[in-house]
Amino acid sequence: MQIAFAGSRLDRADHIRADPDRLESLMDWRARLLRLDGLDPEITPDGKLAWGTLADAAPDSELVFLGLRDGKGCFAEVAAKLIGSVAPANPRLWAAMSALDPEELATYGAARSLVDWHARHRFCARCGAPTRLAKGGWQRNCTNDACKGEHFPRVDPVTIMLVEHSGRLLLGRQPRFPPRRFSALAGFVEPGESIEEAVAREVLEEAGVRVTSVSYIASQPWPFPSSLMMGCHAVAADDALTIDTTELEEADWFTREEVAAAMAGDEGGRFLAPPPQAIAHHLLKWWLER
Repeated sequence: MQIAFAGSRLDRADHIRADPDRLESLMDWRARLLRLDGLDPEITPDGKLAWGTLADAAPDSELVFLGLRDGKGCFAEVAAKLIGSVAPANPRLWAAMSALDPEELATYGAARSLVDWHARHRFCARCGAPTRLAKGGWQRNCTNDACKGEHFPRVDPVTIMLVEHSGRLLLGRQPRFPPRRFSALAGFVEPGESIEEAVAREVLEEAGVRVTSVSYIASQPWPFPSSLMMGCHAVAADDALTIDTTELEEADWFTREEVAAAMAGDEGGRFLAPPPQAIAHHLLKWWLER
């Protein structure tokens, strides 16, 4: 199962992050700088990520160490213009991501998550003092000597689940989805919850359905801004729906034939499948191929 945003060939080189001298030695003329337009990737005419040199970075930028490739240090820039700003939705982003091969898309996804985190975490959550980049960008440290708080890039766990009953799948659509697009139900894992408990709670809250037999299928790093999507399968106790309209615009049960038609791209079918970049697409494919 080839999942979008997973599979980067970069060596993250954790042993280098805590070695300032070794890290500095990589910041030479051979180092590569991932070129970003805000948080979006710059793509070359042949459909590759665009890379420059460290000389392309603005003097007031922070540099995040992404890892090693062919012995060269790879970095991304936290540009000053990103700090305190909200990146607007770019309608070209999905087309750009479709042009990248899986390995490059994974490299971009990790860089986007890191850069976005640094741009939004300039102050200590403990005392409010400014923070500074540490360990090559995989940590930020509080500048207040009385605090010395250490902060690390955040990843938010999210469950996304196929719910099955008598050979049909429960799918829903959020108001922000394109017309007729349905997908698997999903929700954030809350403090003190297991994955199984989060699946059961989210399905009950959003659709009024109680589930059992929760099992794990696959996961996906999702860099918008930085989630880990944990794909699961569950069995519904019954098919009666009570939809929370603050979460879902619509939800319903779909037969195997209807799911197969959507995955085959049949625009005249009952619904449109999620795009291949989303783990929901692969979960539906997994279900059809079982």
